[in-house]
Amino acid sequence: MRMIPSVLPFMAFMAAIVVASNFLVQFPVDYSIGALNLADLLTWGAFTYPVAFLITDLANRRFGPATARLVVFCGFVIAVALSIWLATPRIAIASGSAFLVAQLLDVSVFDRLRNRVWWLPPLVSTVIGSSLDTLVFFGLAFSQTANIIGAGDAFASEAAPLLGLFAMEAPRWISWALGDLAVKLIVGLSMLLPYGMLMPVLAPQGRA
Repeated sequence: MRMIPSVLPFMAFMAAIVVASNFLVQFPVDYSIGALNLADLLTWGAFTYPVAFLITDLANRRFGPATARLVVFCGFVIAVALSIWLATPRIAIASGSAFLVAQLLDVSVFDRLRNRVWWLPPLVSTVIGSSLDTLVFFGLAFSQTANIIGAGDAFASEAAPLLGLFAMEAPRWISWALGDLAVKLIVGLSMLLPYGMLMPVLAPQGRA
């Protein structure tokens, strides 16, 4: 119980990131790189969401996996509430499921690697967690094999040139997933900088 005040900032930051990501996901990235129109692939929410993994990893480093899971559950409750309010039931299920399983896997992977070189736990856990998050969310939200949980999105399922660039065609949601994952991995890699800077401040305090 004495640890709760120390954990509250992590919960608050997690809540802020979840709220910000759910808001920013409404706004496409209106920019092009050559023939690649990013607005067809990305929203600004893709850039803020990976910060959730940084918060989870810092909480894990500071307090241990049990407390980090509490931070995850805090974010999960907010994510589900916002998704139910702002999105369809199918998107809400996909969003909540992806957040929970990806963040909990991140906690477990980080904990297994916590005694290795400093950058390895956050890097590996974020890469694995981000990949699972993308797979679960887009698979449940748009794949026709998941239509059992809700009506499908015809536009997302239509075949289109992969990433809008290649002759090979795939359902649009595949391109969305690839773009989303690419941003998550790039931002996740950049999060090593603030993680490294905060390590002295957030030294392990005792595992819970």
